[in-house]
Amino acid sequence: MNRSPPKKMRIEELIRRNVWEVDKERHIEILDEKDLPKKQLLLLCPMRCYVEEEGRLVMHYEECVECGLCRILSNPKSLRWDLPRGGMGIRYRYG
Repeated sequence: MNRSPPKKMRIEELIRRNVWEVDKERHIEILDEKDLPKKQLLLLCPMRCYVEEEGRLVMHYEECVECGLCRILSNPKSLRWDLPRGGMGIRYRYG
């Protein structure tokens, strides 16, 4: 049997296979922007949920993969980070 090797996929293609149940309630909220590691959040968030708009840091939670990186990088007094409510957020699809 002649099997061809599986197609290699870019990480972006794999991530886009997932499904999000977007909640109207934010599970991540910026509380105090001045004490956040702005450059790191802009650079390191794998889904680019953090963006700069009109000189302010904004978090778009809708495509968050709940990796927790922003929680690790940030002071808890500056960022509220919770898991989405039950049934909401990302549903990972493998393969």
